[in-house]
Amino acid sequence: MFADAFEKLDRLESEAVLEQVNPLLPDGGFNPGSRNVVVLAHELSFYPGYQLLDMADHDSMPALRKYVLYKKNEDAELIDWTSSPIYRVNGKAPIALNENTVKDYVRLFLKYVRGPNGRFLLAETLEDIRWREEPPPAATKALGKLISPLEVIEQDNRQFRLKAQIMFRDTLFDASINVDHEGTVKIDDQEVLVDDMPVMDDTFGQ
Repeated sequence: MFADAFEKLDRLESEAVLEQVNPLLPDGGFNPGSRNVVVLAHELSFYPGYQLLDMADHDSMPALRKYVLYKKNEDAELIDWTSSPIYRVNGKAPIALNENTVKDYVRLFLKYVRGPNGRFLLAETLEDIRWREEPPPAATKALGKLISPLEVIEQDNRQFRLKAQIMFRDTLFDASINVDHEGTVKIDDQEVLVDDMPVMDDTFGQ
């Protein structure tokens, strides 16, 4: 969803963003006069008027990169890899969930929330798995049959229930994801599909 969906903001747009976002950051944040600051924006279907910002200055030492939930002139929430900023925006936006937008919301939630032991990484295709070493072709083919796109399998006036395959560390799970209409996410009914997979360790990844 996110990798190829960002658009680069022009210099004036970026300066306006920095003026609003920098007060959230320690040590003054990004240098508004630097031409090396890049701000990418992605419209969020489930938050009317909000964008996800990917902000980077690779010339700073150390390199500075931040992600922000942003509404021009009104709101900015710095992503801190917990669910708190997402849940705060759920109430402010407010969140707008339907059969289509709830899938985008789950994708954002799993990508930008990390627990103390690592992230639950959504695996909708084989390309979503970060291999440390490529498995044999036969194993890849078998694994491909276990993975499918995120799917809403049930909904009512209280919540959506989705079916997903999720990577946690070196294990692929089949799981149900429950999302209520306020955006609270719960993962249950986890079943191990494959373990001890030769994948990159994402315990501290971002």
